[in-house]
Amino acid sequence: MEQRSGMGSWLEGGPSDERGPGSRLGLPATGAGSQAPVGRRLVALAIDWAVCLVISTAFFDGDPMATLGVFALDNVLLVSTLGTTLGHRALGLRVQRLARPGVAPGALLAVVRTVLLCLVVPAVVWDADGRGLHDRAAGTVIVRR
Repeated sequence: MEQRSGMGSWLEGGPSDERGPGSRLGLPATGAGSQAPVGRRLVALAIDWAVCLVISTAFFDGDPMATLGVFALDNVLLVSTLGTTLGHRALGLRVQRLARPGVAPGALLAVVRTVLLCLVVPAVVWDADGRGLHDRAAGTVIVRR
């Protein structure tokens, strides 16, 4: 029988790197520019969703599809221009292009990222670096500011 213990799957991206999250991506291990921890990213997402729910309730009687639409619009506009949503800003995070650190993703990448984020499944499937498939597809990473 074949042993697969030394082989990484396509999702894991190969063997793990002991230097820390994001080290294979060329990010520092700690401090500004290092990969954001999952907990902070989830809290930022909860803040964003809560703000969008309040807006949706005020204007659309809390319709779930309207909330999703407000969330998508919020993400596309803020991430493409500022590289951060309200939740990201509150927790000291930003979305940046992996190939160009410090640069906001721009409209096209923000749309790709947001569509996949709204589908949920790509966002909850992570690679070995802790990036969701929505970030991999858009070539982005969430880092500390």
